[in-house]
Amino acid sequence: MSTPTILGADGLPIARSSGRRLASAGGYQAGDLLSQELAGWNPLLTSPDAAMGFSRRTVMARIADLVRNDGWASGAVTRIVDGAVGADLRPAPKPDFRSLAWYSPAFDARWAAEFTTWAKGCWRDWAHDPACWADTARQGTIPDLFRLGFRTMLVEGDALGLVSWRPERLAYGRGVYATTTALVAPSRLSNPNDGMDTDRMRAGVELDADGAAVAYHFREAHPGDFTSSPVRYAWRRWVRETRWGRPVVVHYFERDEIEQHRGVGVLTPVLARMKALTRYDGVELQAAIVNAIFAAYVQSPFDTDLVQEALGDGGSLPAYQQARADFHADKRLAVNGVRLAHLFPGETINTIAANRPSGNYPDFVNAVLRNIASATGQSEMQVSQDWSRTNYSSARAALLETWKTLTRRRHGFARGFAHPIWCAFLEEAMERDAPPLPAGAPDYVEMRAAYSRADWRGPGRGYIDPVKEPAGAQLRMEAGLSTLEHEAAENSGMDWEDVLDQRAREIEAFRQRGLPVPGWAGQVAAASLAPEPQDGPVPEDAS
Repeated sequence: MSTPTILGADGLPIARSSGRRLASAGGYQAGDLLSQELAGWNPLLTSPDAAMGFSRRTVMARIADLVRNDGWASGAVTRIVDGAVGADLRPAPKPDFRSLAWYSPAFDARWAAEFTTWAKGCWRDWAHDPACWADTARQGTIPDLFRLGFRTMLVEGDALGLVSWRPERLAYGRGVYATTTALVAPSRLSNPNDGMDTDRMRAGVELDADGAAVAYHFREAHPGDFTSSPVRYAWRRWVRETRWGRPVVVHYFERDEIEQHRGVGVLTPVLARMKALTRYDGVELQAAIVNAIFAAYVQSPFDTDLVQEALGDGGSLPAYQQARADFHADKRLAVNGVRLAHLFPGETINTIAANRPSGNYPDFVNAVLRNIASATGQSEMQVSQDWSRTNYSSARAALLETWKTLTRRRHGFARGFAHPIWCAFLEEAMERDAPPLPAGAPDYVEMRAAYSRADWRGPGRGYIDPVKEPAGAQLRMEAGLSTLEHEAAENSGMDWEDVLDQRAREIEAFRQRGLPVPGWAGQVAAASLAPEPQDGPVPEDAS
């Protein structure tokens, strides 16, 4: 049977295309299905939520186990937390007086400064309460919760919090405000009865028709808490916010893809490599220990029992071994109490060379740590804590690149997690306290964004060279390219008003004690000590 021929529009046979040409008909080599490099690589095109699917719990458990038990992983996460959030992530209120000025001209820069001072004082009273009334579980202050929430987001992918209203805490002086916050383990957020995802339910997040989260479904207990067996199979639905916009559930994660509703731990892309490094490091350690313990062995033509008897004391031996035992008992064969080794003919003692770690070990470790550093947005030196191969220029360049990622993560976490909690607190503070407001001021709910506008301050970048970098900051301020507020927050994490107030107190303390004023305060002190101008005629020679 002959093969049919396909004719074209001109009546001529159409040339048959090879499978190779059909497989790579596109313009990109990346789409070639038959190339030697890409032929076996055919991943599925899945959505961000489907990519995790039922493996979410496995991935979270593996990362949590690695962070608990591996020093590299724990250190990498800790340094990100210390650089982005640190000991105290706090708001720097900046009410939008320009927007509020539409209601009253009294909303100006002077009012904004007064409101800022009031709001910062209220926040300190609530967030830094040593009795920890702001924490629903009373285990820490608000900065402690922020730090733990950020760390949980890095490890498990999500930062989750519940904002509660507890008016009973106002009784008998137990707390100043009724607003409290509690953290929730991300593993508790899941579909009811561990059901499948649907178009309106994604890994415990309930969505509306627009894809916006409207409610969250939490287990009543951690799925791994076996002491809470009756309730860890029960779920409770929490609305995202009240009808007037007060947050109830605060959920933040770093979105890396469109239509993503849950986060992914920062160590997920390098999890396999980190586990390989852990195993390799453990094997090298075990080999080094074995080499240290098993340092030599005896090569003998006799069987094992005979060799052991020959090297030991006691037990009946053959005649030639008994003679050997008597020979070893002779004290004259000892030098300073150490007996010299003596073996029978045919026996030798061989030593084991302790070549550990292997020559490839440092290169392998450095390669994996560079991979980890790239995935987590850090420099290799920060992950390994090895600064021996670093000079000032390379260290500063590496830290500047790292600082961009840390700043982005801080701003994202502050916007998505810390700021909603600040909004809930400020709503109560403006309702209960007496904020400085002019006549005709709108309610907080009406202008929530304007009243709650704030920058968030965390740890400073620090200095590599404590002489050159402060000099550069001074030059930037004198050239009008920066401000004291920015430099104080960026480099040392301090509040510029606290800096000025403290400097004024120190200058006054020098004056009261009759001590010479230091150079950094000379101009200020001279101006404050200058005589005030007197009323009267001006001398003729006055210029």
